[in-house]
Amino acid sequence: MCAFKRVVNKIHTPPSQPNLHTPTHTKSFVLSTLWLCSDGDVIVQGAHRRSGEEKIFNDVTVILTMADVVVQEDDEIFVYTGGDQVVPKNVRRVRIDKSVKCIAMEAFCNCKHLIHVEFHDGIEIIRVWAFNNCISLKSVKLLGVKEIELGAFDNCICLVDAEFGDELETIGHHVFYDCTSLRSVTMPSVRNVGSLAFCSCKQLTDLDLALNCIIGDDVFFNCPKLTKINLVGGIHKTVASLHLERWRNEMKEGINRINEVLSAGDRGKTTEIQTWMRLVTRRLNRFKDEHKALLKEATTLLELSLWKTSLDDKNGGVLEEEGVRTTRGKRKRARKDKSVTSGASIVIKNVLPFLQLE
Repeated sequence: MCAFKRVVNKIHTPPSQPNLHTPTHTKSFVLSTLWLCSDGDVIVQGAHRRSGEEKIFNDVTVILTMADVVVQEDDEIFVYTGGDQVVPKNVRRVRIDKSVKCIAMEAFCNCKHLIHVEFHDGIEIIRVWAFNNCISLKSVKLLGVKEIELGAFDNCICLVDAEFGDELETIGHHVFYDCTSLRSVTMPSVRNVGSLAFCSCKQLTDLDLALNCIIGDDVFFNCPKLTKINLVGGIHKTVASLHLERWRNEMKEGINRINEVLSAGDRGKTTEIQTWMRLVTRRLNRFKDEHKALLKEATTLLELSLWKTSLDDKNGGVLEEEGVRTTRGKRKRARKDKSVTSGASIVIKNVLPFLQLE
């Protein structure tokens, strides 16, 4: 199969079809269907854009000669440079130019034969409906993107995997709506997910989420196979650092609870996840406060113990000067002096901060 794109220089109307619609004042033409005739002419069907207009008109049929047609072979890569560049609707492989930081609105919308896009880490924003209805696209890897806007991958029914890096913060409304083949999504740093973002992702089984992510309404509506949420972003390191084993066990139990709930059925998954994230956050904050209080108490006890040990070792527990019992003020000053050499200040300054929770 070949994909075609050309700028129209001349258009022939077949004598046998006098009423065939022929575009006039045509600026550009994107082909979708092609027939080769015995006389060497080419009948094509596609879409044309009129001069001064942005709207694409579909179902235009014209007659061209082979000299008018530029052929794009299957393995040829179309280089996207951004702006108002016209993308052929039959494009199959795309490389995003290094200069592009933003994929324009509807840039690849309805490119139904697009199977592969070579992104780069400098892309920051995917605009509204950028890849809407790219029904052959199978995977995306956008490690540098920060924001994905409304419906960017809506109805990409063959999309299986979507991988994002630590820069992604916002997924807009309807971004993966009706991506019925999507199985897993990696998005470790996302802070906001818009409503219906994963609606009807019927093959979605697991998802990576940060605990502080804000989830909109019905994000996971009609996702019957979603049974596993993986919390990411450092929470497991924090839980492992909690002082008491009882706290650690309660947190692990709370974190794993959502997977049991999701396995039970399909109703209200979004609400269940929202409620679970609030409960885990509340419990973690409580244990962190208790951990800090316990650490503060331990710091005081350690400080007093080190002072006392040093003083006992030096003077047998009673400070004396040439056989004369000292006053309370002198004992206090002496205790302060001894604390400097006892090691308490060194321990408190250099060791205890490592016990603090992130």
